[in-house]
Amino acid sequence: MQRLKDLFRVEKPIIAMCHLEALPGDPSYKADKGLKWIINRARHDLRALQDCGVDAIMFSNEASVPYQTRVEPITTISMARIIGELSSEIRVPFGVNVLWDPVATIDLAIATGAAFVREVFTGVYASDFGLWDTNCGEVVRHQYRLNGGQIKLFFNIVPESAAYLGNRNVVDIARSTVFNARPDALCVSGLTAGEEINVQVLKQVKEAVPEVPVFANTGVRFSNVEEQLAVADGAVVGTAFKREGYIWNEVDPARVMEFMEKVRKFRASLRNL
Repeated sequence: MQRLKDLFRVEKPIIAMCHLEALPGDPSYKADKGLKWIINRARHDLRALQDCGVDAIMFSNEASVPYQTRVEPITTISMARIIGELSSEIRVPFGVNVLWDPVATIDLAIATGAAFVREVFTGVYASDFGLWDTNCGEVVRHQYRLNGGQIKLFFNIVPESAAYLGNRNVVDIARSTVFNARPDALCVSGLTAGEEINVQVLKQVKEAVPEVPVFANTGVRFSNVEEQLAVADGAVVGTAFKREGYIWNEVDPARVMEFMEKVRKFRASLRNL
């Protein structure tokens, strides 16, 4: 757990998603508006999230649907351009996630100086975008060849829009992932972005690997944040911070401020126990 405290400097950190608009090469890319518009949208969200007190930021190409397990180079290059333009304004630890390509995610982290990444590093899945295979050993060796050993790896062990191939439950997956891959943290997700996680599943994972930080990765919102953080060591939050709670809207500062005030009060209650 000390690794988590050293990185985020708080108990139960909230990692806020900075969802990027569709990028060049994506079906929904707005060529008439171009990258400058995407950068300005990301700048608005970054400022709103930081000014309202989140503990960390994670940049992802959320609008690059349908997702690829091996992205085209333009995706990573565009994300590096956007984060580079914003780098002087980033005041909190930040991470990256190139959906859903772990090698590209490592490359982007190296290029931008990200402190952590989130990805699906292990397992084989039947997913909405085909058979989803991984090679954790190859990815981690790639990370170290690039001298990226300082980058913290957050393993998403319940990938969204996918089912594990094989008769294995989440507890077994968590335990074997920790033994074989030595993740810095585990992320537990719902079906899709914004979908709440069953708190019992969180408990099972946390009890199985008490020595590893476990994050609630989707569906944490104002109404359930205390319940989720009572079990999880932190949370990744995206949809709950958007205007009207709709994933494709811009970040709403009022929602972020209200949410983070509730988190601060919850942390204070834990210190008083």
